Amino acid sequence: MQSPNLIILVQMTLVLALIYLAYIDLTSFRLPNALTIPLIFLGLMFNFLTPLRFTNSTNALLGCVLGYGFVWLMNFIYRSLKKQSGIGMGDAKLLAALGAWLGADALPEILLIASLSGLVGGLLWLKWQKSQINHPFPFGPFLAFAGIIELLWPQAIQTYLLIQ
Repeated sequence: MQSPNLIILVQMTLVLALIYLAYIDLTSFRLPNALTIPLIFLGLMFNFLTPLRFTNSTNALLGCVLGYGFVWLMNFIYRSLKKQSGIGMGDAKLLAALGAWLGADALPEILLIASLSGLVGGLLWLKWQKSQINHPFPFGPFLAFAGIIELLWPQAIQTYLLIQ
């Protein structure tokens, strides 16, 4: 199989894994370690050991650490102020996996897309569920959506902003 075909196969496999994780989180409010942790290691191995990598190994490792660390820090600050968690650590592991696959450079765009779509989607979710604004909703589907966009159309937002 030629390299472009292998890259497409890897991309589609990752897209399917992200869709599956989004579905699980949407239906159960959980992102299982049994799926997120292997996804982290597979992303690191892909970028460390194969010539088909999406990013260099340093960027992949930095993306993994910063992805997890950012969500952990935001939750730590929120928990310190509100005495309850604001985001699950499954989301931190999912962002770490996206960082491992796509690199640290992709994290700002992933977080921007996930946050904006999460804001709109969260409000729609709460309205659909007839819940109050302080009711939790799953953030994993929005991270997965943002990861898919960044995987298939890297730097889409920067490109769009430069054209405008």
